[in-house]
Amino acid sequence: MSGLVARGPCGRNRDVARGDPARWYTGAVAATPDEILLTLAQRGVEIVDPRQTYVAPEIEPDRVCAGAILHPGARLCGARTFIGPGAQVGAEGPATVVNGVLGRDARIDAGYLDSAVLLDGARVGWGAHLRPGTLLEEGASTAHCVGLKHTILLSFVTVGSVVNLCDLLMAGGTSAADHSEVGSGFIHFNFTPWGIRGDKATASLVGDVVQGVFLRQRRIFLGGAGGMVGPRRVGFGAIAGAGQVVRRDVDAGQLSVQLPRAVDRTIAPGYLDAAGFRQGRNVEYIAQVVALREWYRQVRRAHATGPAAIVVDAAIQVLGLCVAERVKRLEAFVRERDVAMPPLQLEPDLAAPDSLLAPVEDGVSHVAWVQGLSDGAVEAGTTWLRAVSDAVGP
Repeated sequence: MSGLVARGPCGRNRDVARGDPARWYTGAVAATPDEILLTLAQRGVEIVDPRQTYVAPEIEPDRVCAGAILHPGARLCGARTFIGPGAQVGAEGPATVVNGVLGRDARIDAGYLDSAVLLDGARVGWGAHLRPGTLLEEGASTAHCVGLKHTILLSFVTVGSVVNLCDLLMAGGTSAADHSEVGSGFIHFNFTPWGIRGDKATASLVGDVVQGVFLRQRRIFLGGAGGMVGPRRVGFGAIAGAGQVVRRDVDAGQLSVQLPRAVDRTIAPGYLDAAGFRQGRNVEYIAQVVALREWYRQVRRAHATGPAAIVVDAAIQVLGLCVAERVKRLEAFVRERDVAMPPLQLEPDLAAPDSLLAPVEDGVSHVAWVQGLSDGAVEAGTTWLRAVSDAVGP
C-alpha cells in the first residue's frame, strides 16, 4: 500500500492517496460506509443518525440483526461482532464494539467493549470499559464507569458505578428482584507484588457455578466504597459491609466487616509467599469455569437456536479464554516458586443428565426454563457440575 496512511476509528489503516478516505484498505476494494449502512437499514436495523454511525467493512451484515438499534456515535468493528435483535449500541453516548457479541435486547449505553459477550437483556452503562474474558449473563448489569476484564457475572448480578473488576466470577440470587450486587466504588484487587514482577494468581469466587447457574441460591452483597483482595471466596447469602477492603473469606450467610490490621515490616527483595494456598484457589477457580463451560457446551447449546446459538457459541469461546488465562497465570506462579504444576483435566468426559437435555418449548427463555426446573432436575444437574468441577484437579 502506498501513499499516506491514516488511522481509522477502530484502528484500521486507510489509503488516503486513493482519493477516497472513506474506503478502508483490507487487501480488496471494500464497500463504503454509506453502502454498509444502507445494507443494514434495508435489513431492518435502526440507524438513528447515519452521519454519526460507523460500521467497519469486515462486519458481516447478517451479524447485525433486524431490530438492533445503532445510536449516534456507534462504531462496530471486528469480524466476530454480533448485534442481536433489539440490542442497542450507544443509547447514552459514543460506544465502540470490537469483536463483541450482544444478545437479544442487550445494551452498551456508552463506552468500549472488546471481545466481551452480553447475553439477552444484559446492560452496561455509560463509560463502560469491557475487555476480553468478560461475560455477562441474562439480566446482569452495570451502572456507569465500570471496568471489567476476565470477569463473569451470572444472571441478574448487578454492579454499581465506578467499579473495577478483574479475574472474578460472581453468582447468587434468583431473579431481577432478588440479585447479587456490588456496591459503587468497589475494586477487586487482582495483583500481588511478590517475586520479580508480581503475579495475578488472584482470581476470586463470589458464589459458585455448581449451584449458581440454577438461580436458587441466596443473593450476595459486596458493599461499596471498598474492595476485595484476591483470591477470596465468598459464600451465598454473605454480606460484606461497605467501606472496607475484604482480606479474608466470607462464609455463606455471614455479615462481615473486617477491621484492618497494622503491618509495618521489612520485605526482602524478591520475597515469595508459599505456593499452597493460592495454587489451591487457582485450581478451584479453573474448575468452576470449566464447569460453566460444560454447562454452556452441553446444556445451553442444546437449547439454543438462531441468534441465540451464535451468542452461546461466543460465550463458550470467552470461557475457553478465561480457562487459558487462569492456567497461564498458575503456571507462571508455580514456576517462580519452583514447584510442580498440578495436573489439570480441562476436558472432563462427563455427560449432562438427560433431565437437562429435554427440548425447550418455543418462546421459553433460558432463564424461564431454569426457574421452571424440577427439584430432581436441579439436584441431578448440581451433582453433574460438581463432578465436572472435582474432575478438573486436586
